[in-house]
Amino acid sequence: LAKKYHPDTNKDDPKAKEKFAQLAEAYEVLSDEVKRKQYDAYGTASFDTGAAGAGAGQQYWSSGPSIDPEELFRKIFGEFSGSPFGDFQNVFDQPQEYIMELTFTQAAKGVNKEIVVNINDSCERCNGKGNEPGTKVQRCHYCSGTGMETINTGPFVMRSTCRRCSGRGSIITTPCVVCRGTGQTKQKKTVIVPVPAGVEDGQTVRMPVGRKEIFITFRVQKSSVFRRNGADIHSDLLISIAQAILGGTARCQGLYETINITIPPGIQPDQRIRMSGKGIPKVNSYGYGDHYIHIKIKVPQRLTDRQRALMMSYAEDETDVEGTVNGVTNTASGER
Repeated sequence: LAKKYHPDTNKDDPKAKEKFAQLAEAYEVLSDEVKRKQYDAYGTASFDTGAAGAGAGQQYWSSGPSIDPEELFRKIFGEFSGSPFGDFQNVFDQPQEYIMELTFTQAAKGVNKEIVVNINDSCERCNGKGNEPGTKVQRCHYCSGTGMETINTGPFVMRSTCRRCSGRGSIITTPCVVCRGTGQTKQKKTVIVPVPAGVEDGQTVRMPVGRKEIFITFRVQKSSVFRRNGADIHSDLLISIAQAILGGTARCQGLYETINITIPPGIQPDQRIRMSGKGIPKVNSYGYGDHYIHIKIKVPQRLTDRQRALMMSYAEDETDVEGTVNGVTNTASGER
């Protein structure tokens, strides 16, 4: 109504300003407990100031609304966010934040994990009714059980939450000893959090729990096997000198299964082998990342006599060596 009758939106209506002022008067009555009681007693929102001497000790309304109509407009559409009387500003508690620890594999593959949260939920003793079990509630006669009361001022009919029953429509004569009539108690609940595949360290998600929302921030542990870069994962594979020179096969730990690797002959240290689609599910997208396997060559620290003889024979045939090899003698012509 405040928006409908605002003078700026009804410049062609000469009565718009008057109606807007009447609306401000109605708001002032509803938002002030003392004036609401005066309205209940006298049935009007204004009076003639000359009547002040009509009776000693009698209290009367001041002439017209004391609230600025523009201030009314700001309150309705500003700080109360669409609820002119702020009846619901405390319905929900402030969101709570929780930290959830995840292993690397849990974060990469997703997991359903339990978490204990503190929430307001229906009182278990009275099942959320607010009255002590075995007792009855009375119908609120102030609002006739509707939970809303009506006030008339000029052309407007305004409704607000009943002051007597707080909008319940009934009066609790014997409140529940646990929740004290609120129907809600703070409780510890164990809920299952469906952790999506591909979450990263420090990422926060929002989750509804009952009548409220909670925020969960994930802390992902480091892996002793894998390193992550977005949806791609990296790991190392240790192979022998013979495998590096001659090629062969090897088995490598993957994120989902053991992977059989084909090693090409002459593979170099730190060369990468790409396993397409073996990485982490892509967040907010389709498909998977890749698994990059970094080759590491294992150099033996001890050799058998046969292995040493074979290596010496190989060293004697090498032609691209810079420097010398222990145990191999070069002639003056450079031959070994």
